[in-house]
Amino acid sequence: MTLFNEREDAFEKQFAHDQDLRFKATARRNKLLGLWVAEKLGKTGDEAEAYAGSVVQADFRGPGGADAVRKVRQDLEQAGKPLDEAELGAKLQQLMARAIEEIKAGR
Repeated sequence: MTLFNEREDAFEKQFAHDQDLRFKATARRNKLLGLWVAEKLGKTGDEAEAYAGSVVQADFRGPGGADAVRKVRQDLEQAGKPLDEAELGAKLQQLMARAIEEIKAGR
């Protein structure tokens, strides 16, 4: 195997690893988002966990990552608790950072 092929393989492996990390971090972020919104909706325990799971599942409905966000926005609006765009954006960033830290820590 040539040095070029070895480098190409290393880049491909790194890309696959990064994609896997991104997928896991997004799913974890969506679960954390679901738990945060569940609290705002007054859900606790198993009901909150089930809601968080529904947020994670919502993100698999179509391409892109907007489905989970769309779901929580609609649920909050229906409950009479609309979410400010800036607050949501800040929370998503915070939760993504937390999700990445948790995954890197092996949690």
